[in-house]
Amino acid sequence: MRYLHTMVRVRDLPAAVRFFCDGLGLEEIRRRDSEQGRYTLVFLGEKQEGDSPQIELTYNWDQVDPYGGGRNFGHVAGSMANVGEW
Repeated sequence: MRYLHTMVRVRDLPAAVRFFCDGLGLEEIRRRDSEQGRYTLVFLGEKQEGDSPQIELTYNWDQVDPYGGGRNFGHVAGSMANVGEW
């Protein structure tokens, strides 16, 4: 299995990007805005040859209240070449 990324929901996208990039040394790899879904995805990681695990920041444009009860954590993503039968 190859670990791809972990998704975290954020309410203040610029502050989160500053924390992970300026504070932890990650770099923005790619960004996607969805007008229809009203969200922005920002993938952060190390810019290097080959694949490296990333952090996916998900900013929901209409979220005004703090996330509670575990809603700030989204998912961990991975890929497998051949899972065979379950």
